[in-house]
Amino acid sequence: MSHSRKHYGFKVSKQQKGNRQRHALKAVALLCAMAASGAAIADNAGSAEVYKFNISAGDMSAALNKLAETANVELSYPAAMASDMKSNGLKGNYTVEQALQQLLKGSGLNYRVAGGNSITVEKAPLAQANEATMAAVTVTGIRAGYDSTDPYTKDYSVPRSSSAGKTEMALMETPVNVQVVPRTVMDDQQDIEITEALSRNVSGVQRSPEYGDLYENFNIRGFSTNFSTYRNGLRRYTNYSDPANIEQVEVIKGPAAVLYGQIQPGGMVNVVTKKALDKPYYSLQQQFGSYDQYRTTAAATGPIDDAKTLKYRLDASYQELGSFKKYVGDERVFIAPKLSWTPNDRFEANAELEFKHDKRVDDNGIPTIGKRPAPVPFDTFLGDVNKGPTMNSVLTAFDWSYKFNDNWKVNNRFMHEDWDINYFDLQPQFMLDSTTLKRFPITGMAYHDTYGTNLDLIGNVELFHTKHELLIGGDFSRRTRKADKNRFACCSGNNTGGTVDIYNPTYNSVDLAAIYASPYDYAVREKEEWFGIYFQDHITLFDKLHILGGGRYDWATFGRGADFATGSYDVARANYQSYDNQKFSPRVGILYQPMSWLSVYGNYTESLGSANTGMSYGNQSLKPEIGEQFEIGFKTEFFDQRLSSTVSFYHLTKQNLQISDPAHSGFTVTAGEARSQGIEADIKGRITDQLNMILTYAYTDARIIKNGENTDGAQGKRLINVPEHQASLWGTYQFTPEFKAGIGGTLVGSRAGQTWSNLELPGYARMDMMAAYVKPIGKTRLTTQLNINNVLDKEYYAGATQQGASNTITGNPLTVMGSLKLEY
Repeated sequence: MSHSRKHYGFKVSKQQKGNRQRHALKAVALLCAMAASGAAIADNAGSAEVYKFNISAGDMSAALNKLAETANVELSYPAAMASDMKSNGLKGNYTVEQALQQLLKGSGLNYRVAGGNSITVEKAPLAQANEATMAAVTVTGIRAGYDSTDPYTKDYSVPRSSSAGKTEMALMETPVNVQVVPRTVMDDQQDIEITEALSRNVSGVQRSPEYGDLYENFNIRGFSTNFSTYRNGLRRYTNYSDPANIEQVEVIKGPAAVLYGQIQPGGMVNVVTKKALDKPYYSLQQQFGSYDQYRTTAAATGPIDDAKTLKYRLDASYQELGSFKKYVGDERVFIAPKLSWTPNDRFEANAELEFKHDKRVDDNGIPTIGKRPAPVPFDTFLGDVNKGPTMNSVLTAFDWSYKFNDNWKVNNRFMHEDWDINYFDLQPQFMLDSTTLKRFPITGMAYHDTYGTNLDLIGNVELFHTKHELLIGGDFSRRTRKADKNRFACCSGNNTGGTVDIYNPTYNSVDLAAIYASPYDYAVREKEEWFGIYFQDHITLFDKLHILGGGRYDWATFGRGADFATGSYDVARANYQSYDNQKFSPRVGILYQPMSWLSVYGNYTESLGSANTGMSYGNQSLKPEIGEQFEIGFKTEFFDQRLSSTVSFYHLTKQNLQISDPAHSGFTVTAGEARSQGIEADIKGRITDQLNMILTYAYTDARIIKNGENTDGAQGKRLINVPEHQASLWGTYQFTPEFKAGIGGTLVGSRAGQTWSNLELPGYARMDMMAAYVKPIGKTRLTTQLNINNVLDKEYYAGATQQGASNTITGNPLTVMGSLKLEY
């Protein structure tokens, strides 16, 4: 971490805040000036009829004939031209031109409308055939079929996903609420972490800042994800994702454990990584922002051999992020190489590596006094020194798929992550009086090891005039955590963390030598193993009625041993106890699509959630969480599938909810049962060729409805960090082919900040803006972009933690982020 970073005092004076507001006005004026330079708006493109295509991969001639038969059009082309070409196939709802653009992509062929019902397929001009995917060929101006791998795509709406069912399904035919944040949105908003991308663009999702910003954690439908996210369908635990390698982020609402196991009942977050491309693409981006924030990102991909059977990809980033709070920041190095091998149209294999090094100083927020956060300036930092945890992770992953024929294929994935952390933190413990906060140190090494694999057999059959998409599979995951000779000095009488006056903090007052000379008092051995088998049948009747049925049986083992006295791993190992759980989890969903633009659905799901991995006082393992959900809703698609919406009504219960221990600070217990019910609405996509929009709203009533052991008084309490009302709006407008601008806002209602106190976090509203200008330079293009977040410089609380003194995490003030991106 650079020591030349500027530090901004302990109080925000009126003059400082006035300066920030003047900077905001200047930035807004700059955006308005850029917007004023935009030219006239292009005319709206016409619409076209949508057809349902089901074209298998294989011979290009057969694929074109099938397209002509389905859409009742006349296709003309020389037979010899397509005789040796292969097609990747096409499934889903498209117009004729969208279908042709998808089917012919990368083939060197083009098409032109010859008039009436006739279309001619011909070889593309040489310059066009060799051109990288700078832009899709579009005749009518309507959106081409979505391609997430296209680095220049402008789509906000994603029509298909495999996360909800582990098979590629159109979202309009899936009786599950799935929301996707594509790379386009993250780029427009300059999101440098997925917590911002999800909380701004998906209904019912909030950041859950347990342990400050140390780990990625979310609330979905009121319930925490328990520090787990998924990467291409395999589970990761307690880590942070770097966006350099991310193609899109998916949120599956409700219990998804029927296919993935060990998932919290609220839902799951799945990160989809970028793929190696068969056309060369290179990019270099430099971002720079307020409070000494710098981030450099580079990408390169393309074929290695002439036949394009072997492809590579390399994504890398370096960031040094400062903060409006003294000392707080993150320095990171990230690199992710990948190889992809496709020797024929039946087999594909991918191997990849990720290395990440983080050096952080985290913010643990400000303490609670009474019902509100302490009235201290928002830039107050209550740590002591420019020192924090250091983390290293090495992830290896491998996947392959093989198509036996047009109807059956097998998929396999494997992932291993070796992750270690060298802790150093001064955690808030409790307020000694109205001004003095007691802290305790956390130090020592911890080692995490995670394995995950699955094997799926997928088949398509027709039986008695019904279509069946079958899935049969199994998965196994194993996670271990080892910590030896650590200090977790909240309960051992270790006072080396010192105290701090929250209204007048001083720094570099803690004796680091005394901390490292103090006795060890924490060690842990932890292991979680999960094996499951599952099946699913997606039945289609009359092309309008879809029934999704399936189930999963799990065998789960969770064990822990700890030593809170001497910090000895041998003692922790001797104290190790394991617990076994088994459960069958059913899922059934039904969807009816009376018209191509409307689907009505409902589902019922049960799940055995992930093991509660918090620390209980006395080294007792916590019972695993069990979820049950009823949901109904409807989905729509308009403007030739460019604009999609989902509205859902759900009732979700969760047993053995993990909450803070009222008698022992820093530890957790389980409540008997919690319930979340509400309404969610998501609208996203392209209204016209120029206008993209995202609109979300969530009403969430989440509270504890039954006391558990040692949790008398919890019943009726709202779940923490969950607003009853939450909404967001974001939109961009393409004024000219080179210039676009955007504006949006987030509205969050009041939230409970702690289970056992009356802490309430006030609601807030935040406005954000952006502008970007693209300048073609030969075969390259340069994008200059400016984003302003929290334009009105509103002070707000992002969330609260359950640790120690119930600290509240403050949101960022007005920040400006600039970017220069060169693509080739």
